[in-house]
Amino acid sequence: MGIEVGGLLGLIILVLDVWAIVKIIQSAAGTGAKVLWIVVILVLPVLGLILWLLFGPKDA
Repeated sequence: MGIEVGGLLGLIILVLDVWAIVKIIQSAAGTGAKVLWIVVILVLPVLGLILWLLFGPKDA
């Protein structure tokens, strides 16, 4: 059962990371900021996502 929960958690993190990257690409931020946020999310998937949610550009 632990493998199933871990796999499901990994899938959720993957979906959230892809969603964040799409939102970053669609944002009005500069190219450098977009590249930096995408690299952070790819290198640190969970922490990068949390940091982007807290400190990323707010385009609303």
